[in-house]
Amino acid sequence: MSRTELRALGWDRDAVARQVAADRWALHGRQTVALHTTDLGTEARRWRAIWEAGPRVAALDGVSALDAAGMQHFTDERIHVSVRHTASIHPIEGVVIHKLIRRVPDELMTVGVPRVKPSIAAVRAARWAVSDRQAALLLVMPVQQGLVTGEQLVRAARAYRGRRRRAFVGSVAADIADGAQSLGELDFAEMCRLRGLPEPSRQVVRRLGPTRCYLDAGWEDIDFMVEIDGSQHQWGVAATDDNFRQNDLVLRGDRILRMTLMGLRLEPDRFMDQVVRGYDLFSTRRAS
Repeated sequence: MSRTELRALGWDRDAVARQVAADRWALHGRQTVALHTTDLGTEARRWRAIWEAGPRVAALDGVSALDAAGMQHFTDERIHVSVRHTASIHPIEGVVIHKLIRRVPDELMTVGVPRVKPSIAAVRAARWAVSDRQAALLLVMPVQQGLVTGEQLVRAARAYRGRRRRAFVGSVAADIADGAQSLGELDFAEMCRLRGLPEPSRQVVRRLGPTRCYLDAGWEDIDFMVEIDGSQHQWGVAATDDNFRQNDLVLRGDRILRMTLMGLRLEPDRFMDQVVRGYDLFSTRRAS
């Protein structure tokens, strides 16, 4: 409990001190009192972070707000809290304080532990991440786990622009939401030009029996194709259908490299190295 709550119940500072001295209670900062002497659980650690930072100004944010919203499979033992930049906060063990110039209107959720809505929390988590790869992961996971929609993520990226990774976060959010379906193909064509490759054809048509297949880009003269998968390829049975289609094309002799749009964002040079190697290899075979 916080000292404020305890005072409202008749436990003043001296009464709390007597319980602590008797080894019945334990202090966990200036404002937090555990009514036991064992370790704090996850929920208690969240409340401690809020009480120590100041409940009128602090809210769980970033990965901690996403964790409180139910995001799974990402671990950060630290508690991330945001406050306005004018707040004066003493260092708090195990708590990361992020100071904001301003809050986005209606970003706070006040039921339970004060926290930021998942869409804004995801964008801030991405901006505070240690790498672009981690930033992308923290944008993808809340959408994959149903905490936010791609459209909400795009709106949040526009509402909270921040200073770090502004262009990157906006681009990845748009990729996740598939706000521009041809974005990956257009980026890929420019990457080819920068590597000295001929510009590939777009939406190359291949037939599998009575069915037409459309491949994102390729060089038809050497039967070398590239598929760039947006997030729509990862849902439901879409990935399975795509795999069957690609297997059929490969078995009949087509050469296809595949990459996700997220991979194109995160490691463009590594993928383009493969594309150049493939183009050189198949061009040489065609010439011989």
